Amino acid sequence: MDVVVVVGIVVGAVIVVLGVVGVHWYLWRRLVWDTTERASIARRVGTGVIVAGTALLIGAFASESAGVPFLIIQIIAWPGYMWGALFVYLVLWLFAGELVRPLLRRWMAHSRTAEDIAATVAADHPAPVSRRLFVSRAVGAAATLAAVSTVGYGTHSVLTGPRVKQLTVPLAHLPRTAHGYRIAVVSDIHLGPILGRGFAERVVETINDTQPDLIAVVGDLVDGSVEHLRSAVEPLARLQARHGAYFVTGNHEYFSGAEQWIEHVQELGLRLLANSRTELPYFDLAGVNDIQGERIGQGPDFTAALGDRDLARTAVLLAHQPVQIHDAVEFGVDLQLSGHTHGGQLWPGNYLAGLASPTVAGLDRYGDTQLYVSRGAGAWGPPVRVGAPSDITVIELASKQA
Repeated sequence: MDVVVVVGIVVGAVIVVLGVVGVHWYLWRRLVWDTTERASIARRVGTGVIVAGTALLIGAFASESAGVPFLIIQIIAWPGYMWGALFVYLVLWLFAGELVRPLLRRWMAHSRTAEDIAATVAADHPAPVSRRLFVSRAVGAAATLAAVSTVGYGTHSVLTGPRVKQLTVPLAHLPRTAHGYRIAVVSDIHLGPILGRGFAERVVETINDTQPDLIAVVGDLVDGSVEHLRSAVEPLARLQARHGAYFVTGNHEYFSGAEQWIEHVQELGLRLLANSRTELPYFDLAGVNDIQGERIGQGPDFTAALGDRDLARTAVLLAHQPVQIHDAVEFGVDLQLSGHTHGGQLWPGNYLAGLASPTVAGLDRYGDTQLYVSRGAGAWGPPVRVGAPSDITVIELASKQA
């Protein structure tokens, strides 16, 4: 590897580590040091919570690839990932509190009542210190309450299951007889140590209630092996649609034993589209493997899936990552259905997702090809969504000849 590249990687890693350490120090300083007395029990407990939460979060990330028993992964995952989400919003709300802090101090300096309140908070300190302590505790308490409320709401939105979205997509070459054809699109269910069989049952029930003509499962179905998640995915065998349920791999399948999952989803009744195509009565339905499959020689092959098709027929492509749209355009695809981004999952993650994906969520157009990106049904890591509600989308195809 080129020396410049190695140096760049090392420098980048150092910057990331320093940034992570710096943010943790900021959280501890504002939430613990500034609000507690020296050597007090409260300071020790606060420090312990932050250290333990961070250790559990690291453990949750590392354990899934370290061969740790699945039961231990499940035990660590909940508190570890939840701390990760809480950490994000504690920091964001504390940042917002920096704007309030000087205003609150100025108000206290001109308010005798506020001065009396501060004195009761820290009666053993001179007035200036008492004001600082009162302001720090007020901002810290408000930030904690706001962060807990944000994460609590986001967790409830995930665990209650995805909502159904309805979307009509007109396609220029779709025959009149296909007008109104309905495809239920579901991606990023992420069954694993947190979201299990009960969640899968809710997803299946929601999809079946829409009575679609076809079901498209667009990758990232699981986070774990077939051995550990066999029971969790079993409800998928009950998916019902007139023309069946189809599946393409996502990047997480290649972290979880893709070859075993490719075999198992077919045992459940899902029809695999692995760089292949099927000719339905009204259009061609194609699917390509996820980009991550290149690691094991199973990457996307658009030529195999679309190279010899009849260009007069409408083509709908299942491809997990939106970035695959550029190849879809070259092969004359009419509509690509994707997931992967989660819509950012945790605001302001949508802005970060936008750096890696041409479309973060919703319907977009690239030349003559339309791209629809689902936010996904589940969640990766913390079972929390903020500003990016989970969805199952029922796409109704519309013929311009109707």
